[in-house]
Amino acid sequence: MPEPTNPTDQLLSRLLSRLKMRHLMLLLHIRRFGSLTRVAQELATTQSAVTQTLAELEGMFGVPLFVRTGRGMRATPLGEIALARAELMMQDLEHWAREMESVEAGFAAHLHVGVIPFVSGKLICDAILHTHGKGGKLAVTIREATSDQLLRALHEHELDCVIARATAAACIPGIVHEVLYHQSPRLITNPRLAGHLAALPLDWAKLARLDWILPSPSTPIGAMVNDLFIRSGVRPPSPLIETYSLKILGHMIQSSAAVVSIVPADIADELERTEGVASVPYRLDWQLPPIALFRRQRDMPLKVEDMFAQALRELCMQFNGVLGNRVKPSQE
Repeated sequence: MPEPTNPTDQLLSRLLSRLKMRHLMLLLHIRRFGSLTRVAQELATTQSAVTQTLAELEGMFGVPLFVRTGRGMRATPLGEIALARAELMMQDLEHWAREMESVEAGFAAHLHVGVIPFVSGKLICDAILHTHGKGGKLAVTIREATSDQLLRALHEHELDCVIARATAAACIPGIVHEVLYHQSPRLITNPRLAGHLAALPLDWAKLARLDWILPSPSTPIGAMVNDLFIRSGVRPPSPLIETYSLKILGHMIQSSAAVVSIVPADIADELERTEGVASVPYRLDWQLPPIALFRRQRDMPLKVEDMFAQALRELCMQFNGVLGNRVKPSQE
C-alpha cells in the first residue's frame, strides 16, 4: 500500500500503527505530576524509559508536546490538544469496559446519565423503566450536579447524556440539546404556614423575614428568586441554608415553623407526597429556563441512548399535559 502523501493522512497512519495505551497514560501522568522523575516513580519504571516513551510520542506528531520549565513540564499548545484527546479516549475506554462488564452481568447496556436535582425523580425512573421494557434490562449510573458541571462532564465524555436547564447550552462545541418541558415556580413551606400565607396577599417584604432555603444565586433558581425580591423593591434574604438537596429542604420544612423555599412545581408536588410540605398558591411572575436533554454529537449514536431519549420525549408529552391540568388557584 503506498505511503499517504497528505500530512493529515500521514499523521493518522502513524497514530494507527504506533500509538499505544502506555502513550496515553504517559500524557496524563505528565499532566498530573509535572515531572518525568515523579512519573517514573509512579509507574515503577526508570526515568530513561519514560523519556524514551515521550520521545516516541513526540516523534509520531513530529513536534514537541511539552517544554521543561523551572516548575516542571508544561504542555505546548499542541500538547494541550493531545492531553484533551487522551483524556477523552481514556473516558471512552472506561465506559467501554463498564458496558462490557454490564453485558456480562446480564444487562443490555450501561448508560451514564447526568441530572440536575430539580428534575422530577419520577420522570427519570419512568424513563429508565420504559427503556427496560423496550431494550432489555439497563444498567444506569446517575450523577447529580448543577447544569454547568454536568455539561462539562458530558463534553469530557464522562456522561452519555444530561438532563439540565437549557440556558447552559450556549457555545458548547459538539453538544446538541432538545427542550423536554417547562417548569413553573412554586412557594413551599410547612402546611400550617402555607395555610396562613394563602389567606394573605403576596408580600415580599414579609416573605423576606422568613427563613429561606435556596440554591446558590449563581444557579437559575437562586438568581431568579433574588430578582423577584429586587423587582419588588425588597432586599433579597440571606438563606438560612444554601443547598440543592431536596432531602435537607424537606426535612428543614418539616422541622421548622418558618422555613420557606421556591422550587419548580413538579418538584413541589413530589415533596408534598414524600415530605409533607405544602404549596402556597401565589402566582410568581417568571418562567424558569426549560428542562432539556443534552447529548454529544456522534457519528453512530448509542442505541440505548436513543431509546432512553425517546422514552423521555414520550413521557414529557404526558408530563406536560399533567402539569397543565394541575394548575392551582393563584393570587398576586
